[in-house]
Amino acid sequence: MSCNWGTELWDQFDNLEKHTNWGIDFLERYTKFVKERADIELSYAKQIRSLSKKFHLKRSREDDSRFTWCVAFAATLQQLNDMAAQREDLADCLHTQIACDLTRYTQELKAERKTVSQAGVQGRFHVLGVFQSKRRFERDCKEAERAQHVSDRIDLDNKADGEKQKQQAAEESRKEYVTSLNQFNQDQHQHYRTLVPVIYQRIQDMEERRIERIAEAMRSAAESERKVLPAASRCLDAMMDAAESIQPRKDTGHVVEVYKSGFDPPGDVEFEDYSANMRRSISESSYLDNRAEGRKHSRKLWPFLRKNKTRPPDRSWQRVEE
Repeated sequence: MSCNWGTELWDQFDNLEKHTNWGIDFLERYTKFVKERADIELSYAKQIRSLSKKFHLKRSREDDSRFTWCVAFAATLQQLNDMAAQREDLADCLHTQIACDLTRYTQELKAERKTVSQAGVQGRFHVLGVFQSKRRFERDCKEAERAQHVSDRIDLDNKADGEKQKQQAAEESRKEYVTSLNQFNQDQHQHYRTLVPVIYQRIQDMEERRIERIAEAMRSAAESERKVLPAASRCLDAMMDAAESIQPRKDTGHVVEVYKSGFDPPGDVEFEDYSANMRRSISESSYLDNRAEGRKHSRKLWPFLRKNKTRPPDRSWQRVEE
């Protein structure tokens, strides 16, 4: 099957216009897709960097370097930061090398399509001119026929002159018809055999270049991502090595070294006879109770004893007189 638009689609100019316009719209949509994907990659890289910075220890403790799981996590964060750098490179490639190139090519394609479309429209006007020529000689034939009818109605006196005029009008009409027909066939042949194939071939070439450019952009995007895969794979390998370097037994041994006091555990507790203390406590309690009872009786008798006791008289003044 032939794929030449100039011969197979010679009468489908309007449909070709719609198809090429849809192709340019698709190219613009794909360019927008690449830009948005680049933005997503860049945003992902920024979030990964922020995450790595957030969980990275700002002030390194002395204990962090002793435990293998702390060292492994620090190495993982570093590799994650390196992976973010790879995503940034991918985003830059998608935006600057692919999206910008497609945007520039889309503008060039629109200008080329406009030029080709104008040539196609001019060709259609040329065909309209051909049909106008055809209608013109049809009109001339009708006028010649009317002239013949008029000559038939001329008086017998003027019959000779009428025949002569009729022959002249017919001859002129025939010549004009032949000239118009030849011009019409020549113009029509030139339009459909020369102009249309050339114009439609330009449209077909433009469409094929557009499709090839889309394919090239898709390959470039895949190749750009493939370039970052080895570096990303090395980062993942480093993360695996960091995970494999974790030694639980060694870390628990470091805990012993850090927190061991060096003292021996306490010995056995000796038996103490708490019953002897209990008996002694009971004896002391009885003594204290008896003593308290005696004091209680003393406090009751003291006021009476105080009343019965007499104070001896003071005789000091008698000694002064003597």
